[in-house]
Amino acid sequence: MLEIKNYIGGVFQPALDGETLDDFNPATAQCIATIPRSKAADVELAVVAAQSTQSEWGALSMMERADWLDRIADALEAKHEHIAQTESMDTGKPISLARRVDASRSVSNFRFFAEFSREQPQMTFEMADAMNYVHRSPVGTVGLITPWNLPLYLLSWKVAPALLMGNTIVAKPSEITPLTANILAETLHELELPPGVFNLVHGLGPEVGQSILEAPGIKGISFTGGTATGRIVARTAAPMFKKLSLELGGKNATIVLRDADLTQAVDGAVRAAFSNSGQVCLCGSRILVDASIADNFTKLFIEKVESIQIGNPSLAETVMGSVISPEHLEKVESYIELGLAEGGTVLTGGTRAMTGFKGPDGIGAFLRPTVVADLPHTSRCATEEIFGPMVTLHTFDTEEQAVEMANHSEYGLAGSVWTTDLERGRDLATKIETGIVWVNTWLHRDLRTPFGGVKNSGVGREGGKWSMEFFSEMTNVCVKSGKLSE
Repeated sequence: MLEIKNYIGGVFQPALDGETLDDFNPATAQCIATIPRSKAADVELAVVAAQSTQSEWGALSMMERADWLDRIADALEAKHEHIAQTESMDTGKPISLARRVDASRSVSNFRFFAEFSREQPQMTFEMADAMNYVHRSPVGTVGLITPWNLPLYLLSWKVAPALLMGNTIVAKPSEITPLTANILAETLHELELPPGVFNLVHGLGPEVGQSILEAPGIKGISFTGGTATGRIVARTAAPMFKKLSLELGGKNATIVLRDADLTQAVDGAVRAAFSNSGQVCLCGSRILVDASIADNFTKLFIEKVESIQIGNPSLAETVMGSVISPEHLEKVESYIELGLAEGGTVLTGGTRAMTGFKGPDGIGAFLRPTVVADLPHTSRCATEEIFGPMVTLHTFDTEEQAVEMANHSEYGLAGSVWTTDLERGRDLATKIETGIVWVNTWLHRDLRTPFGGVKNSGVGREGGKWSMEFFSEMTNVCVKSGKLSE
């Protein structure tokens, strides 16, 4: 049993009132840690600590801060296996996935922003009689609020550019998956990052998250999470004129055209649908297939889905582990039942009652990957974010119909198109109302590119220069040459 503490002003400490929350391994149902149930007073302490060192940290050059990012990356890389094991235990995801994605990409995020910053030219704009110099300053103290599905990966995605641009941080990880955020705090402490530059406050969203949003000393908020919570974030922070970046939910379409390489498309669609038990905001949870190839695609797709190895997350051969919690399991099962009520057909998988599958040891939040067909693309199961191992399968007759079906969503985060005609795929991708579209691949990320969504999938972009711009304020200095005008 781990006893996790807040990290405020360079000191690990319990919540001021001593209250705690339990943290469970969803694959075993065992309590593995306690964390502080912090309140507004704890957040206030963190904000004061962050503000006290803001001028010192902001006074460093960007190159000096980039060197810090490299040191952080090196230290996290040395803990790669520890991070992967911890993430797998805390989330129920397979150890192979935690090694490949969570542990590795957390290191890559720090490494990328360090290297990227060194490549940036001075922003100057010459006039006939003057030169404009764009100067970057830190926003100040920023609040970073991150979700449970990719805990350290998404926290590092925000921490790295925030530190790079000279900000100090008050971070809140999900109370469901707090353990690798604590590893980051321990790592920064070991590296002797100046006290107060990074502060970590554990607790519940309505108590800690809301207090971060409301704190006058916090000048920017970067939030990744559900759309419903994003509305609360925007409603609270916008009237205070805080900088705001929201990466919210998704209901992404995988579009398979009639000329697609079926083997490639099936492999990609399965990966997009069920990676991390479907608990990735970029997952392709709506599969749209040209009717002329639907029978062949469906047969191969179901075979591939049924071959997924579900089991103990600590085993190397496991491909899919548990979902994040028993409560989330019940939510996903309720959508499977809704799909049946809406007239759908379960082609594979189903609820625990339908399949009799309750995990490798009869415990834990396990569910077989589920595919539901025969639902209209306007149904609730095809339009609401489920965020679990369940997808809906639909057919279309024309590309125009595929575009209409893909865009029939309040979300617009990501999607993929599968075709052997690359120009055709690229053209179709531009018609999808979404932030990211992959052609013949999925989750192939270049960290220089803009990341974010449209419609109810968020506000703003992060990644590369977009992250640098969000976490800084820019001042244009115009220097007149020659004699002053009379």
